[in-house]
Amino acid sequence: MAIPLHRYFAKVKDYKDQDFKFPERATQFSAGYDFFAPEDVTIPSFWKGLLRKIFFGKPIYPTTVHSHVKAKMRPNEVLEIFNRSSNPRKLGLVLANGVGVVDSDYFGNPSNDGDIGFPFYNFMPWDITIRKDQKLGQGVFHSYLRVDTDRVNTKRTGGFGSTGA
Repeated sequence: MAIPLHRYFAKVKDYKDQDFKFPERATQFSAGYDFFAPEDVTIPSFWKGLLRKIFFGKPIYPTTVHSHVKAKMRPNEVLEIFNRSSNPRKLGLVLANGVGVVDSDYFGNPSNDGDIGFPFYNFMPWDITIRKDQKLGQGVFHSYLRVDTDRVNTKRTGGFGSTGA
């Protein structure tokens, strides 16, 4: 009898025919799954953005590198997304949100099918290009608890950053 899968990675629907690396652990005791860039992405220098902000009033936004991968998990689990420890020192890349939180109901959401993204700021004075199959960061699955009085029954209606203002 086959054991049902409760936690797994899958391609998001818009990229199901593309070839790219799936998240994987580097060693048998690695807590995190390394995520990889599915294509080349250039992340502009924050300092160039700051000059555009000062002189032209244009807002500074992080560059989100999408993995084109979604994560299926149990309802009481979360996938936390962390930067690579070498990214700030070697590439000047910092996650804009510090730690990403991927809720279990993000999988298959209607706006982006659960595409897990890494929103980076680049603090080098030059643009940085992440190459296809280069490691972006890592994801660690965790179980979490709720307070006994929790009565939330609202359903997710969007994707990236959709659960609050």
